[in-house]
Amino acid sequence: MRKKFDVIVIGSGISGLSAAIHLQESGLTVAVITKEKEISETNTNYAQGGIIAWKKGDSSEKLKKDIFTAGCNYNNIEAVNLFAEKGPELVFDFFIDKIGIDFSTTTEGKLDYTEEAAHSNRRILHFADHTGDKIESSLIEYSQKIGIEFYCDHTAIDLITNEHHSEDIQELYNDREVMGVYVLNNETGDVNTLFSDKVILASGGIGNLYQHTTNPSLASGDGMSMAYRAGAEIINAEFIQFHPTSFFHKDIKRFLISESLRGEGAKLINLEGENFMECYAPELKDLAPRDVVARAIYAEMGRTGSEYMLLDIASHYQGEIPLKNRFSKIYETCLSGGIDITKQPIPIVPAAHYFCGGVKADLAGRTSINNLYAIGEVSCTGLHGANRLASTSLLEGLLWAKLSADDITKHHSSIRDSRFDTIPDWKKPDQVDDFDPLLLVQDWKAIQMTMWNYAGIIRTKKGLERAKSDLEYYSHRIFKFYEKARLDREMISLRNAVVNASIIVRSALQNSNSIGCHFVK
Repeated sequence: MRKKFDVIVIGSGISGLSAAIHLQESGLTVAVITKEKEISETNTNYAQGGIIAWKKGDSSEKLKKDIFTAGCNYNNIEAVNLFAEKGPELVFDFFIDKIGIDFSTTTEGKLDYTEEAAHSNRRILHFADHTGDKIESSLIEYSQKIGIEFYCDHTAIDLITNEHHSEDIQELYNDREVMGVYVLNNETGDVNTLFSDKVILASGGIGNLYQHTTNPSLASGDGMSMAYRAGAEIINAEFIQFHPTSFFHKDIKRFLISESLRGEGAKLINLEGENFMECYAPELKDLAPRDVVARAIYAEMGRTGSEYMLLDIASHYQGEIPLKNRFSKIYETCLSGGIDITKQPIPIVPAAHYFCGGVKADLAGRTSINNLYAIGEVSCTGLHGANRLASTSLLEGLLWAKLSADDITKHHSSIRDSRFDTIPDWKKPDQVDDFDPLLLVQDWKAIQMTMWNYAGIIRTKKGLERAKSDLEYYSHRIFKFYEKARLDREMISLRNAVVNASIIVRSALQNSNSIGCHFVK
């Protein structure tokens, strides 16, 4: 199938759907691609804590200061200024007034603002601890109502660029630009050629590259790998944020224990029942920035020889709303694993959570390649610096969705149809080999273990060099495998994963400055 749109959006989380809504309502034709069968299966859907929003008495200057402090002043000043000045009010304009999201309220009927680590103010709106899935379901409902075209269960393979794919030799002498995407229909195995004047990468993060992560398995960094292969700039890839508190349980994996618990008074304790954060962060203690808390837990685990630490909310919660209602998702999930958070501390362990680097993007989401935009976690504007401030991610996705959509709408121009005619359909290899799925599983585990051990919470130069060497070996094998294998979603994701792992390790080796999420021992 060959089809043309004004804009193709890759990813169906908060940034992708918000951008698609703005673009569709501006009169442009939009297609949203997701490799999942369900539109809702995104990182956004699993977000618990909340979203920074405007609040009377707060100020952009206070928010800027908190972002810079958390980011170790490694941030892009212009991106922080734009975010702090334009972002918080957008939650009211878009989510509350337009989409109609009813965030949680106090017993007096006022919006209930919560606090998270490194914030100087209670400025975070939430929907109990279901903020992400509430936002996701609301965006999906609105998107379907206005007729956005979705390609679910379709995996983006490669960006189509004029220089690389066109059969017109003259395109070699033009500036590089993106003209669409080759997309695999996961069900049929057919590869579709989807053209567009603009492509927006909104494909999320890279958490699944690590052995322990709060991200769903879809988070293999597909957008960054595609952009890198197309020639886009990648920056700050060494900065991987590890969330201090994921649920430690033999049967329940990838479940986040929101930072909001510590915002509501929860304390970190070791297995002896001792509060230990004052030893590692005497001033902020349990509400220190995420990188500090994650390293403290990691260090305490090493000091005590324990596989996990504990988070005690039962002894400290004083909120108006009953604990099991305020954190209903966490309560129900933990209870299914035998932990009653109203009576017992929660076993926790740090896990890969958020990618602070990514495809370099400007204040309108434009990348270094013409017609290609990147927004949300796949992008890097420099907003987060060396470490992300809690609850900035949802607002970042919302804000840059609008900024990129506005830029596309304002400067939209169509690529001539004759240029699309020079782009061939996807070429399959002459000989297609079937493969043993166990080989993919083994390669995935090897990458995840390598990244966890050598490019994780605490790094060393020797360890990173070992990771680089191992990943070069895996890359050679995987790429050779990919060239002849029958295309499927897992094969594509594995190729993207090894590319991204190599990018991260090389960036970590190049930055000898131990700072924020990039902690070199």
